[in-house]
Amino acid sequence: MDLHFGCTRCGKCCHDLKLPLTVAEATLWLAEGSEVQIICEAVPWPAEPGADDLAAAHRRRRSFATLSGALPTRISVILAANFSGACPNLEADMRCAIYERRPLVCRNYPAEINPFIRLDPAKKACPPEAWTEDQPLLLRDGRVMSDPIRQNSQLARDTEALDVQVKRRLCSALNVNAAALANEGFVVYSPQRAVLLTALRRAIDDSDQTPEGGWRYISNRFDTIASLAASGAEGFVVCAGDPMPFEYLGFHSPSPAPSASLGQGARECPELPPK
Repeated sequence: MDLHFGCTRCGKCCHDLKLPLTVAEATLWLAEGSEVQIICEAVPWPAEPGADDLAAAHRRRRSFATLSGALPTRISVILAANFSGACPNLEADMRCAIYERRPLVCRNYPAEINPFIRLDPAKKACPPEAWTEDQPLLLRDGRVMSDPIRQNSQLARDTEALDVQVKRRLCSALNVNAAALANEGFVVYSPQRAVLLTALRRAIDDSDQTPEGGWRYISNRFDTIASLAASGAEGFVVCAGDPMPFEYLGFHSPSPAPSASLGQGARECPELPPK
């Protein structure tokens, strides 16, 4: 199946984003006065998957190993430019003011950097006219036909792997030690810009730093935390309105507390008001 794409300069893909950045891009973004967040997700890793598990190999490459309680775990960290409304680099005529040095994820759009995510036009911000057959050919039978996009995708994956230990040191320096279960949500930290920039520069330079400290799983679902606890992990349920040093972005509605207590402090999360 062929998929065509051409940018219409509508600017929709440049609004209201958490835009993934490389370490170098995040450093520049912060230095120029814009905000960056730290987004964390985790996955239990009790044993190494087989060599034929390519999806696990991809996750392993972009994450670092640690412990949550007694449970071996891998942590994936995303540095993301955070903005509501237009990107600070979007000009009035919908042109990018930093086009020649725009982030890799922008260079690659709308193609997916993760090779295990299928490009779905319905999940992109672009209007229907961007996908008509008179636009340049982007995909054929799932394969990217553009050499620059293929190269940018590989560069993004390679850079993500090279950035892993810097992100690990950054989390240690900022006491970032909570993550959501992968595919269930994200934990988002929003340090002050100057604090994050200083810590990021130190994490880049201080390769001898020995980071560590256990990580905790965070969820809005009691059954998730109970299951992880049974495997030896540390974690807790967060309810809307709880005072936390992070934001929890859950992909699912909160689950009710089980009849059996999860331990001291377990409680039912209140129902959220309808939007």
